[in-house]
Amino acid sequence: METAILQAQKLGLEIEGKTILKDIDLSISKGEFVTITGPSGSGKSTLLQLVASMISPTSGDMLYKGKSINTYEPTAYRKEVSYCFQTANLFGETVTENLAFPYEIRKETFDKDRAIEALGSVGLSADYLDKKVTSLSGGEKQRIALIRNVLFLPEVLLLDEVTSALDAENRKAIGKTIRKLNKEKGVTILWVTHNTEEITEANRKIDIVDGQVKE
Repeated sequence: METAILQAQKLGLEIEGKTILKDIDLSISKGEFVTITGPSGSGKSTLLQLVASMISPTSGDMLYKGKSINTYEPTAYRKEVSYCFQTANLFGETVTENLAFPYEIRKETFDKDRAIEALGSVGLSADYLDKKVTSLSGGEKQRIALIRNVLFLPEVLLLDEVTSALDAENRKAIGKTIRKLNKEKGVTILWVTHNTEEITEANRKIDIVDGQVKE
């Protein structure tokens, strides 16, 4: 039997005596497209942050490829398990600086042609490489942030309501890219979303209610 790519074992989190997540048992297979839904404050984003190793649980464990995520070197883990924030976090002055970053941390030469191809995949032209970050719309920033995360294909892509503040056109462009990554590249997707259309695209839906998983 194939080992799950991600597995939560009695995962829990308490903050200042308040239970945020409790006894989460969850298994995600390689290549799955999973949406995570639930009421505001139910613990959806917190679960994603635990998977991303951005925060540590107070009980239980999170496994990646059968090993506790605590056993992985953090930078190496984040190359394989990539987290995309609800609000795009771009840095520096230009789009090129952002798209060159994944190459820099791998000590590789920036591949401009590959970056242009990635821009095209989300409906942006090569001219965007020279654009200043401050000149971009919210939708453009989110598209840039997404392709920065996937220039080097991660094993797992974690998406925290990445389209919630976008218009229909930008939601469509990002959704198309995410579906393609899953179907054509085999990237495992965990997507926190309230959008009905995005939920129906997934092959599995998980609800978080009062800090617990409901399927």
